[in-house]
Amino acid sequence: MSVTIFHNPNCSTSRKVLGWLKEKGIEPKVIEYLKTPPSATELKRILKLMGGAKAADILRRKGDAYEALGDVAKLKNDDLIAKMVAEPVLIERPIVITDEAAVLCRPPEKVWEVV
Repeated sequence: MSVTIFHNPNCSTSRKVLGWLKEKGIEPKVIEYLKTPPSATELKRILKLMGGAKAADILRRKGDAYEALGDVAKLKNDDLIAKMVAEPVLIERPIVITDEAAVLCRPPEKVWEVV
């Protein structure tokens, strides 16, 4: 099984999940998504792997970029995805992805739902 983590090394939750994976002998592909943002196609694939989640389900609701969005409820899913691609800080982390599923690890224990 291949495992990928959308990781931010400055985030304690993200570091915790990555550490747990490694403790279990899993060496995930680590994507520092702030440096290497996903494409809209990749985000849509991840949302589908999350059981058809919406972009709002992985939206980081803190910080200036979030405040600049205004009324999120008025944004269409594709518009929100486009904003996340342009400003990846809007993507909540960590997200762990396998071939068959993906999960936003908030709380971090959610990682065990996919690995």
